[in-house]
Amino acid sequence: MTDKPENKADSAHPPAASKSPSEKPVGNHDARRFSFARLIPLLILMAGLIAFFAFGLDDYLGFGALKRHRAAIDGWVMSNGALAALVFLLGYAVMIAFSLPGGAVTTIFGGFLFGTFVAGGLVVFGATIGATCLFLAARTGLGEPLRRRAGPGLKRMEVGFRENALSYLLVLRLVPLFPFWLVNLVPAFLGVKLRTYVIGTFFGIIPGTLVYASIGNGLGSVLDQGRTPDLGIIFRVDILVPLIGLAVLALIPVGYKWYQARKSHNS
Repeated sequence: MTDKPENKADSAHPPAASKSPSEKPVGNHDARRFSFARLIPLLILMAGLIAFFAFGLDDYLGFGALKRHRAAIDGWVMSNGALAALVFLLGYAVMIAFSLPGGAVTTIFGGFLFGTFVAGGLVVFGATIGATCLFLAARTGLGEPLRRRAGPGLKRMEVGFRENALSYLLVLRLVPLFPFWLVNLVPAFLGVKLRTYVIGTFFGIIPGTLVYASIGNGLGSVLDQGRTPDLGIIFRVDILVPLIGLAVLALIPVGYKWYQARKSHNS
């Protein structure tokens, strides 16, 4: 009597182990849920910006509001000292993170309340904190997905920017050609490192901040005369030219790299 031949298909492919009920396949639904979760911080910041205008809070970011509440604000700051400075710093950070308008006006307010250098320090730290929060939210929610889908042109731009990211960031911060919120976002889409972004933001905004804070230091006499400060002072030749000079200095490393690359190519 002969044995029945083995079923070769069965022997070659043993039955798969049964899946545990707790194991769930990872499908498009999970991927979509994960992507939406990454967008939540950015959506919160956008919702805050919309709510700011919807509730008319922009009416409080003007010199008229300061005139009306000047005595009360000045008295509260005098009474609370360090707490008032902390509230101002955190408030400035929130304003920048939510991309609220009025950065220059608020810096002038700070100069009026705390003096040029104290206000300048509070604004620089607050703005850097707020800008970093927006940068991280944008990089997490949109920056990384966009870079994965970017074409070769954008990738070349990204590589070029990242090679000289600190120099370019300092130029963008020093020369007031682009809105502050835009400069906060663009590096997030170009893969700039967090440390480079923080350093470039912190040092790049110091000169302009001190200019506006110094205006605020003399704001009391300006308001007493019924006038308002000139927010366009940053574009005056005697102020803009030194800022451009600093920007040119920031570009020296870029020029040196270009010269060395050209020299190596020709040799």
